[in-house]
This record gives sequence, C-alpha cells and structure tokens, in this order.
Amino acid sequence: MPAYHSSFNEYPDTRVVGNLAILPIKSKFRGPAPLADPNEADIVDEALDLFRANSLFRNFEIKGPADRLLIILILFISDCLAKIGAARTPPSQIEATKSLNTLAVDNFPIPGDATFALNAHYAPPQSRADAEYLRGYLTQVRQELAARLVEKLYADGTGKPSKWWMSFQKRRFMNRSLGTQ
Repeated sequence: MPAYHSSFNEYPDTRVVGNLAILPIKSKFRGPAPLADPNEADIVDEALDLFRANSLFRNFEIKGPADRLLIILILFISDCLAKIGAARTPPSQIEATKSLNTLAVDNFPIPGDATFALNAHYAPPQSRADAEYLRGYLTQVRQELAARLVEKLYADGTGKPSKWWMSFQKRRFMNRSLGTQ
C-alpha cells in the first residue's frame, strides 16, 4: 500500500521556492504565507490528517512540490510529539502551547543549509531573498501547525495529551527527524 500524497500537488498558480511549494494557509500568525479560504482545508490540516497514516511508512515517493512541504510538516509534528513526550510529567495545554511555539520559532535549517536533514531531496533557494522568504514562510507554517496540533492533542478536555496521538511520538516517518528538539 503506498503512502498518502498531498492533494495540493496539482494546486494552480503555486509559487515554488527551490522545489518546495508555497501554499496558502489559514493562519492567526503574521508572515508571508498567502491566505487560504477559511472554509476549505489547507496544507496544515492535510498534514495533521495524514500524519498518523504516513508515519507508518519508511518510503515516500515525492510526486510534487506539495509533497516536499508535507514531508517537512510531518517531520515537524514528530518533533513536536517527541518534545511533549520528553517532559517528566504530561504538560498542560498552556505549557504545551508555549513549548511548541518556542520550538516553531527557534532557528532551524532550511533546504540548502548544511545541517538540513533532507538536502538530497530538496533544491536550495535560488537567492538570499528566496531563502529569507522560505524561512519566514516555514516559521509561520510551523507556528500554525503547532497551535492546531495542541488543539487536537488536548481536544478531549482531560488536560492531558491524547494517548492516541502520543503513541506516535517514537515513530519516525522515513526513519528521519528534522532534529529540532
């Protein structure tokens, strides 16, 4: 059975930096990302929906620039779950929000940087301006993803993260990690 690919691979008029798609998102955070229709799913929703199924796969065939963004988001979700799971006691929703927001805005490597884990699959940005735009876009997407992940983790109202999500904290999609912990 093949892994699930992004439905945004065929999205019209997508800006591409390097070979990574810059897709619209529904965001509460400031940044360069184009705004998506609030009534439709965006790439962040898709990453959250496909995370658990795709994290079971060791191989992933990249079929377009949106798949490259999906890979980065799935690996970031993995790092977020590992960060929450590393705490001695399960963090409250507020503590998890603070922790994951800090993780989202911390300095991180982008495609083309020497420390980026997946450089073999990603083209570097063409210019310094593109690199700064990509860093700003990925920061905004990571902040939005972290906020929505916390909402899903604590949706049951018990004040503890969902065990159904936390059971994936040790799973590594494609046996990789972004190493942002």
